[in-house]
Amino acid sequence: QVRLVESGGGLVQAGGSLRLSCAVSGRTFSSYALGWFRQAPGKEREFVAGISWSGDHIYYGDFVKGRFTISRDRDKTTVYLQMNSLKPEDTAVYYCAADVRNLGGSRMDLSYDYWGQGTQVTVSS
Repeated sequence: QVRLVESGGGLVQAGGSLRLSCAVSGRTFSSYALGWFRQAPGKEREFVAGISWSGDHIYYGDFVKGRFTISRDRDKTTVYLQMNSLKPEDTAVYYCAADVRNLGGSRMDLSYDYWGQGTQVTVSS
């Protein structure tokens, strides 16, 4: 089992920034790619950003357009999502997820095996 716990969500004005964190625990011998997804009310879950196990591959959803940055600490137990220039349409519950089968990661949520409980991000206009 791999356990993920997100934090750092909250209410921010448009143009502001937030930094989300996702703490990973569980089987320390596990290798996994990590991804961030989001889901707004009434909408499908959307890929935000991903990082491979090696860290060599980092990729973003098309809507990000340079505003967000995914990173990971050296021991690979925490992944971050720095979000700048936030817009009201970024309002959603943000989830981190671990993919233990595809260490390169994926933009597809079905590829991920473990999920956190989510953290709410609300951007006011």
